[in-house]
Amino acid sequence: MPPKERNIAMMGYRSVGKSSLSIQFVEGQFVDSYDPTIENTFTKITRVNSQDYNIKLVDTAGQDEYSIFPVQYSMDFHGYVLVYSITSQKSFEVIKIIYEKLLDVMGKKYVPVVLVGNKTDLHQERTVSTEEGKKLADCWRAAFLETSAKQNESVGDIFHQLLMLIENENGNPPEKSSCIVS
Repeated sequence: MPPKERNIAMMGYRSVGKSSLSIQFVEGQFVDSYDPTIENTFTKITRVNSQDYNIKLVDTAGQDEYSIFPVQYSMDFHGYVLVYSITSQKSFEVIKIIYEKLLDVMGKKYVPVVLVGNKTDLHQERTVSTEEGKKLADCWRAAFLETSAKQNESVGDIFHQLLMLIENENGNPPEKSSCIVS
């Protein structure tokens, strides 16, 4: 089977780790320097349930509560990674606004989303609880993960979960693996 093309946008407040997560996923390394992103596009082929996916990952500029939702991210995108930092209540509030604007621009009640609480390596500075993240994701019918781009913790899972949500949305639930555990 040829790889399926999937376009994914990574969005969130500034300095929550969108670029670090993107680079960790695509290149397998952690970049410590902070250089505000205008927009970067990464590509990677990954496999989920014996299907190859050619992912085009757009790492977007940081949004804030006053940003107009960039219309170009509402067209031709299959799913969204919405990132906040577990050390920033502000980033958690902003992600709710980004989500509302996303639905508004798309004119939909549901889009495939993985909500990501990043920077778990800074757990001593945590201000957003895991429960708050879970509750918000449940409310959105989104997947939820806490990650550390720095420690490469659960980074690949973000994209695997999102691809599975996208497939379900497209009416192609991933085939269950045919292994039998006895």
